[in-house]
Amino acid sequence: MAIVPTHIHADDGALRRMDRQRLAALAAAANDVRLCQRVLNATGDNLVGEALGRAQSVRPWDHHPPGDAFDAVTHSQFYYHCHPPEEREFPEHGHFHLFLRPKGMPSGIAPAPVADLSANAGGDDAVSHLVAISMDETGRAARLFTTNRWVTGETWYAAGDVCRMLGFFAVNASPPGPVVVARWLTAMVRLYGDEIARLLHARDAAVAACAAKDPAANVHENRALDVASFMDIDIAARCAAVDRAFPSQGG
Repeated sequence: MAIVPTHIHADDGALRRMDRQRLAALAAAANDVRLCQRVLNATGDNLVGEALGRAQSVRPWDHHPPGDAFDAVTHSQFYYHCHPPEEREFPEHGHFHLFLRPKGMPSGIAPAPVADLSANAGGDDAVSHLVAISMDETGRAARLFTTNRWVTGETWYAAGDVCRMLGFFAVNASPPGPVVVARWLTAMVRLYGDEIARLLHARDAAVAACAAKDPAANVHENRALDVASFMDIDIAARCAAVDRAFPSQGG
């Protein structure tokens, strides 16, 4: 039986507690998110269409772009894919998975000491999954979510360490894929950084709770625990709230 993911709700008062420097950063991210969306809207496209590129058909599990988009400077990575309709956790078209590789991580971070950690774990293949962004059938972002390790085959890092990684995710170079989408994803991590951090801590709590029920099992490979935590989002409402909190930077 599938384990129900933890539903995290937005903290409507968080913006009022932020200092102006943090609000300025959010305002810049909000403007970047809207700019990317306006660019695509002007051509009659949307984020999903741009992510799929020239794909003639969308097959479940295929990565878009093929081989993933990767920034060799920041070691940030992402791809978009779809699940078969009967295997979708949410009503969606598909979702983006965002990652950071060790060479792009801040210093002092190491994989979590889980029971099955390989003695050879290391190098730039010890990738961390940061967050996923679920897209609806109209090409709009509908929610953020985190996953158990087996879902993406990532190397497991503690939530606190993954939170430190968020500010290092940036796809700036021209990857073999959608540049506007890359810029949008980079801005989304900035715009929702605090929310992603909450989701990551909820992820670890869900994994710990699952492990406590069956200590002999490998919780990170438990197929019943797929999505660990999620949050519904409304980008227009978020950007409007940032504008109200920091009106001199609204756009």
